[in-house]
Amino acid sequence: MSEQEPAATEANGAQFALQRIYVKDASFESPRAPEIFRSKWQPKVNMELNSSHTPVEDGLYEVVLQITITAKSEDDTSVYLTEIQQAGIFLIKGLEPAAMSQTLGAFCPSVLFPYAREAIDNMVIKGSFPPLMLAPVNFDAIYEQTLRQQQEATH
Repeated sequence: MSEQEPAATEANGAQFALQRIYVKDASFESPRAPEIFRSKWQPKVNMELNSSHTPVEDGLYEVVLQITITAKSEDDTSVYLTEIQQAGIFLIKGLEPAAMSQTLGAFCPSVLFPYAREAIDNMVIKGSFPPLMLAPVNFDAIYEQTLRQQQEATH
């Protein structure tokens, strides 16, 4: 590490630190169990992603990543529904508004995603279904797409 890197960080006064990661809410439902276990296993899996953030106190933010997974059988019957709100407390100070927005809207959710992914996989397995390893998510691309949609809506 060069001597200039710490100086640059101190010069702009930016601070980022993960304080805590926790599950805020989690649920798993399998409304057709045990009948569903006797049917052919070829579900259609749908994932919905949302994130939000709330200031906790000066420089501390709670970021919540909400993931909803719906698995349906070929005849559109619900196999299972699992939801998680994976949250974290982040210390973020000294960022310009655009950088703060991207940190809260993309970087923090990407930190939370592996924890949510593991929790979802565990719930699905404990529901007696095959493992569900969610593919990585590009939160930067989602953030950029959301910004473009907001800009188009205002023009």
